[in-house]
Amino acid sequence: MKIKDYFENTKGLGVLSTADNHGKVNSAIYSRPHVMEDGSLAFIMRDRLTHTNTELNSHAVYLFREDSPEYNGKRLYLTKIREEQDPGLIDSLSRRRYPADKDRRESRFLVYYKLEKERPLVGDAE
Repeated sequence: MKIKDYFENTKGLGVLSTADNHGKVNSAIYSRPHVMEDGSLAFIMRDRLTHTNTELNSHAVYLFREDSPEYNGKRLYLTKIREEQDPGLIDSLSRRRYPADKDRRESRFLVYYKLEKERPLVGDAE
């Protein structure tokens, strides 16, 4: 199954792990990535620690556990390639809707990653 189809059709819980330029790690719950036309993966981020880390260190890991009794899912090894702040594009991709006053208080970024390596959630298979 292609990664775009996988994330469009699979429900689960995702965790994005980033690190700053000193190697201090942060992990945060993130929804499924948006798979873009060029094959890059994109996440909508607020201006918080995860986003700050992406400015200091371009590498990240996204762990996704499928909603199932087994330990199925993926570990994606990522490298940041760019970001943008286009509100229209971010709104069109956003899966959640918040009240207009709350949604506009914080800056939002669309951060794009190149998929370097994909591994299963459990095990050493490549």
